[in-house]
Amino acid sequence: MGRIKVKEIFDILKERGFIEQHTDESELRELFKKSVTCYVGFDPTGKSLHIGHLLPVMALTHIQRAGHRPIAVVGGGTTLVGDPSGKTEMRPIMPRDEIESNALSIKKQLMRFLDFDMGRALMVNNADWLTKLNYIDFLRDIGRHFSVNRMLTAESYKMRLETGLSFIEFNYMLLQAYDFWHLFKHYDCRLQMGGSDQWGNIVAGTDLIRRLERDSAHCITFPLITTASGAKMGKTAKGAVWLDSEMTSPYEYYQYWINQEDTDIKRFLFLFTFLPVDEVERLGSLEGADIRQAKEILAFEATKICHGEQDALKARNAAKELFGNGEQGISDSVPEYQIDKAALEKGIPAFILFEQAGLCNTRSDARRLIMQGGGYINNEKIEAFDQIIDMKNEKDGAMLLRAGKKRYMKVSTS
Repeated sequence: MGRIKVKEIFDILKERGFIEQHTDESELRELFKKSVTCYVGFDPTGKSLHIGHLLPVMALTHIQRAGHRPIAVVGGGTTLVGDPSGKTEMRPIMPRDEIESNALSIKKQLMRFLDFDMGRALMVNNADWLTKLNYIDFLRDIGRHFSVNRMLTAESYKMRLETGLSFIEFNYMLLQAYDFWHLFKHYDCRLQMGGSDQWGNIVAGTDLIRRLERDSAHCITFPLITTASGAKMGKTAKGAVWLDSEMTSPYEYYQYWINQEDTDIKRFLFLFTFLPVDEVERLGSLEGADIRQAKEILAFEATKICHGEQDALKARNAAKELFGNGEQGISDSVPEYQIDKAALEKGIPAFILFEQAGLCNTRSDARRLIMQGGGYINNEKIEAFDQIIDMKNEKDGAMLLRAGKKRYMKVSTS
């Protein structure tokens, strides 16, 4: 019986759609023949990562599953400066205590994806070394290796020259390159991965390592993921889809995935689940009404990875209760809005309640939705936008609002 060949991690990443650009392929393949340490940076500009960060997180997880060591670098230091990549204007400078608080929250989230036991993965904060740099020494030892002319050719800087690029942001490439060199020196890290807009910054790091250490390092960048409609990944009418369950509930997270367009399902199964390639190909070939099965599997698998199997099961069961046939109940997994009991006893116009509960961004949106027949309470169409909702609408201590076909909100009194 022949030996089954284990697929190389470079082929896994390439086959599943993670790779847009990379340094020399033959050298990368040679590098992966041994245990490799690689890193991705996450700037803690908020208390939670969102779906837009999910691609690099999944790539790190694949790399760890292939026997390599990932490092998640929380950018407590670089966030003090601000990354100009993909930005049309300078990001506000955040207070250091807020950055540190966000960094702790992000570390907890990453632990759901990566195994940090026994040093199998590492989390470090670049504030630990960047905030200790002596500016004159940094300019002399690091800055002299950077050509301003070459830096200005980087897409992240070219884009900002018209609107204005601050000197503090201009330093970002140097700091990110220094991060790579620091990790190379202290952790033997030889690979950095990041979004396609980071190519210039990452290559600057490989060049710095070559100049300072006379050694080689590599990089892989990921494609910018947009939906089939051209929307940015992870954006909805309500805003970003967060990995923090308090900011985006497991049910809402599940709903985000199940509501993706049919043409995106195969690609997202490759990127955001660990299902085998053959199974993804099978699911991706489904058509018509059968594509619903693939959507349900995508939603369940993605939610399980982020929130655990128990919450994924609850979200799936809640969706079946709400969207299945027959009598529909109000599951505990459906997002909930609590309203003051006295306000509900007095009565509140439907369009105001829809806006307050977060089903519509504005009261004008809520009026329009209800007038067009898209507002429901307890699965009954609301006939007028100013229809009064009060305690008579409660069933078993709650009521169920629906906007359109798929967005639900349970309303209860506090």
